[in-house]
Amino acid sequence: METELLVQAQSIDFSVLGLFARATITVKLVIMLLIAASVWSWSVIIQKHLTYRAARREAARFDEAFWSGEPLDSLFESLGPDPRGSSQRIFAAGMIEWRRSHLNDGGLIPGAMSRIDRTMDVTLAGEAERLQGGLGGLATIGATAPFVGLFGTVWGIMNAFIEIAEQQNTNLAVVAPGIAEALFATGLGLLAAIPAVIFYNKLNADSGKIIAGYEAFADEFATILSRQTGG
Repeated sequence: METELLVQAQSIDFSVLGLFARATITVKLVIMLLIAASVWSWSVIIQKHLTYRAARREAARFDEAFWSGEPLDSLFESLGPDPRGSSQRIFAAGMIEWRRSHLNDGGLIPGAMSRIDRTMDVTLAGEAERLQGGLGGLATIGATAPFVGLFGTVWGIMNAFIEIAEQQNTNLAVVAPGIAEALFATGLGLLAAIPAVIFYNKLNADSGKIIAGYEAFADEFATILSRQTGG
């Protein structure tokens, strides 16, 4: 009898596709949702990694040009009013407001420095929002995916017990498939959540460092302009 049960258990397909195929429609929906969440989170992780690496390179190149001794007006003319890099856009925003604040006689409109600061702050806030866009989704997946997987597990186990009651049989061949399908959902939930949490923390820290660099540059640039006004 035990040999027969063992043979029956060994004949069951416990592969990923086999578990998915035997799952109920509710558990299948949970599994598909978790797979989609995992794919989306990895796409965000890869995209943000590339974006942050490009942002650091751009900031390093611009810092080198900014501190090279080239006149600010010449640097602005070479970049144009709508450059591509984040540091460049913050610089361009400050320079545009700086030029607008000059009177015909060469003097400055009162309150010019406060307007320049606000202009750069608005541009910096936009760049920060662009850098951090999508990180909230990673946090959401990291927080909710285990519970979604747990829901699939509870639903699957409930159906497994219902099947046991209907067949009046508790042998391994009856119990094992339902339990395995249920636990598969929990495994997928953890598989989606763990990378999302890890990379959310890392990417959030990386974006914070990049934004801090932008803020430091904006402060330094505002100080330079303030010296030129004698303020």
